[in-house]
Amino acid sequence: MKKTIIYGAIAGLLVTGVMLTGMAMIYDTDSAGSMVFGYTTMLVGFSLIFVNIKVSRDKNGGIISFGKAFKIGFGITLIASAIYVMGWMIEYYVFFPDFYDKCEIHQVAKLKAAGAPLAQVQAKSQEYEQLKKLIHNPLVHAFMTLIEIFPVGVLVSLVAALILKRKPGQESGVLASPVSQ
Repeated sequence: MKKTIIYGAIAGLLVTGVMLTGMAMIYDTDSAGSMVFGYTTMLVGFSLIFVNIKVSRDKNGGIISFGKAFKIGFGITLIASAIYVMGWMIEYYVFFPDFYDKCEIHQVAKLKAAGAPLAQVQAKSQEYEQLKKLIHNPLVHAFMTLIEIFPVGVLVSLVAALILKRKPGQESGVLASPVSQ
């Protein structure tokens, strides 16, 4: 459990740290590039789920159940997600309170430059206005931030548990044959 907390904290700090430093660089850039950057960072941070499950399996004689492996990954996911949400909330409310305003300006300008119809430009602006109303409530904003990272961690936990699970007799990665028993 202690290692799960440590790995979860490392994953959360890694993802949050990269997000904090990266936010200044991608503040006015294309949101698609920002999303790719963000989710790639999450996957890198959550790679620690594989490491922790493997370490736990090795300490247990090469055996770990799917349930135990998933529980380890889920614990890391919870801790990393909590740190990410706290980091994003601090970053937004302290350092970048105009983040969504700048995103709106950038997206609207991009649509206008591409010659988009006025209705499309207004729809994009309205979309951001609705988003800004939602995130005015810190609980809603925290939930929206949580649903960015949490599903990624759960998915990585499922994949890691499926790949790394080992039953007795599978310690070497191959089931023991009935003849050798």
